[in-house]
Parts: sequence; structure tokens; C-alpha cells
Amino acid sequence: MIGLDSVVFFLFAALSIFAALRVITARNPVHAALFLVLAFFSMAGIWMLLEAEFLAITLVLVYVGAVMVLFLFVVMMLDVNLERLREGFWRWFPVGGLVAALMVFEMITVLGDRAVATTGAQIAKHAADYSNTKELGRLIYTDYVYPFELAAVVLLVAIVAAIALTLRHRRVPKKQDPSKQVRVKRNDRVRLISMPSSKKVSAQPDAAKAD
Repeated sequence: MIGLDSVVFFLFAALSIFAALRVITARNPVHAALFLVLAFFSMAGIWMLLEAEFLAITLVLVYVGAVMVLFLFVVMMLDVNLERLREGFWRWFPVGGLVAALMVFEMITVLGDRAVATTGAQIAKHAADYSNTKELGRLIYTDYVYPFELAAVVLLVAIVAAIALTLRHRRVPKKQDPSKQVRVKRNDRVRLISMPSSKKVSAQPDAAKAD
């Protein structure tokens, strides 16, 4: 008999597959971004079933709460020409299909034997004082410290490259010179002007008033 955990897992898995397909098939970029948010929520539910609460919460807070919201606002603000985006779809479809087939073949090859060997295995239940965050930190800074540092270096290089590419196209980049800001005096920024508070009105002769 299928348990409740299996039913919830298949539900989240079906939602993830459906949302992923809609991301690449939706005509509207805003709808595609919303389906991607649904895929993130579904994967977070699967991670909760695996007792990876820290990863699930991080996925929702970072990707859904920050990255996807920013991406959604950028897509909504940009004037995206949908017809131009679809011009080369069918031309590059065979290449994309070939890459997708290779990825599926690699996943089946790598995970096939392990999946067959662990069929029917139950998820280990941890004690109440088990900390997923502590265990994840221990693995990152012991067994996977070099891949973690390599990923940090790659992200740093990507940030520097993005800044360099952005500043290259600007003819007059805006920047500050702290040395000039420190040497600024009051007279360089403020100029005091003396202005009279009232204007004298010339007295008119009585003869002019009589006329």
C-alpha cells in the first residue's frame, strides 16, 4: 500500500515536471517566470520530505523571494519583442533536443544502477535534536571544502566580469574621488549673497496726487 509520503512525493514531482515544461513552452515571459516559481516551490516540498529543511527554506527565500521576483520585475519592465525571440526556435530545436537527450542519457547512466539498488528503501528518520543546517555545514567545510571554495572563486570571477562588461559600454562612467571630497572647502560649495530685505518706495509729490 502506498503511504502518505509517497503520495505527496509523486504530487510534488508531477507539479515540478509540469511547471518545468510550462517554463519552456509558455508564450508569455511573465507566465514562464511564474511557472518557474511554482517549480521552485514543488522542489522545496520534495526537499522537506527528505528532511532537508534548510535547503528548502533557502530555495524559497533566496530564489523565489529575491531572484525570481527581481527577474519578474525586469521582464515586466522591459519591452520584450516576442516575435523576434521565436524566430530561431525551430532552427535550433534539433540542437536543443540533442542536448536534452544527452542529459537524460547521462542521468540514467549515472543514477540507474543506484536507483535500482535502492528501490523500496525508506528515508531514515532522525532524532528530534537533529540539525540539518549543522550537518550541511559540516559536510561543506570538511568533505566538500575544495569544491565550495572553487564555486566561490567562479562566482567572484563572474561578478568582476559582469562589472567590467557593464562599464565598458558607458562612455563617461560615474565614479567618486574620495581625495577630492576630503579637500572640499565651504567656499567651494556654498556662496553667500547679500540681498536687501525690503525695497524703498519713492514718495510721489502732492501735485501728482491731486491730478
